[in-house]
Amino acid sequence: MEEISKFKITRRGYGLDEIALRPTERTIDPEDVDISVKIGCYEFSIPVIASAMDSVVNPFIAVELSKYGALGVINLQGIQTRYDDPVPVLEEIAAASTDDFVTVMQRLYEEPIKPELIIKRIQEVKSHGAIAAVSSVPQMAAEFGPIARDAGADIFVLQATVIAPKHISSKGNILNIKEFCSMMEIPVIVGNTVGFSSTIGLMRQGASAVLIGVGPGAACTTRGVLGIGVPQATAISEAAAARDMFFNETGKYIPIIADGGMVNSGDMIKALAVGADAVMIGSPIARAQEAPGMGFHWGMATPNSVLPRGTRIRVGTVGTLKEILVGPARFDYGCHNIAGAMVLSLATLGVKTIRELHNVEVIVAPSLLTEGKVYQKAQKLGMGK
Repeated sequence: MEEISKFKITRRGYGLDEIALRPTERTIDPEDVDISVKIGCYEFSIPVIASAMDSVVNPFIAVELSKYGALGVINLQGIQTRYDDPVPVLEEIAAASTDDFVTVMQRLYEEPIKPELIIKRIQEVKSHGAIAAVSSVPQMAAEFGPIARDAGADIFVLQATVIAPKHISSKGNILNIKEFCSMMEIPVIVGNTVGFSSTIGLMRQGASAVLIGVGPGAACTTRGVLGIGVPQATAISEAAAARDMFFNETGKYIPIIADGGMVNSGDMIKALAVGADAVMIGSPIARAQEAPGMGFHWGMATPNSVLPRGTRIRVGTVGTLKEILVGPARFDYGCHNIAGAMVLSLATLGVKTIRELHNVEVIVAPSLLTEGKVYQKAQKLGMGK
């Protein structure tokens, strides 16, 4: 515990860029490593979920991710369900100036959501034999959840900036998470949250997995606008403790998914090491040549008509979705072959599975990314980019 004054006790939180993983006394063959994760009844060979953002996932990307063993989530409040042909709309967002993009997006996102397009997008994914996952905020979930389920959605993501086990409102009409999860009859991933009590509370209400992270995303401005958040390494480790307690109490292992704050494969591996079972990423996938954002990336709350909490950032393109997920890598700083990096890291650390990875030693290492890297930094190469 620390003091910011003699009247206020606080404690230190750690981000993923402040920690490192210590190798053990053994290494293993990479071919013996299994990085798969199971969510509900679905198993994914790559523990990567692409965020429900319009710059990241459309039906095509969702299908391609499923082919490689990952998962993509379509945003039911996004462009895909407001416009039958979303391409011109995405082009307008990409073309907007830095000064105007928020107002442009606010205008474009005023178009009503069309239930028939929810059905159409899910069927576009399912027609290719892929796993269809969709996302909604709690305010719209009671309406959109049954539509998505009946259209054939395999996984539903109930997501907001923060979802707590308890919500108080004088207006009533509060979504009962436990009843919703039961009614959906498909796995429901719930988030976002941070902390031990919130995580175990959501698990007790029926979440099939819990999203961990408030404000660390590349395009998110929640921490600047609202002043809330917990650094990811700390948030994930606390949630992992809640998952383990819930497992000991019930025998049910509920995965936790680190959402945001990860730019390269090393960040993702450290998120898994401090306790996550999978990662949800936006900007790394938005950099794919096939991504709908056309080299740009923005958050779900960017077009909010009352209080935008996100920005549009230029992420550029670094290669195909295949290169980003499974390689072969053409760059040397962790933006390609995420799955291969995960496998090699686990093998180097001497563990076979992600659950074994949770037990590796983690050290505080604020100089991890800069120690000995003076030439890379000066020449903007490798870890100096």
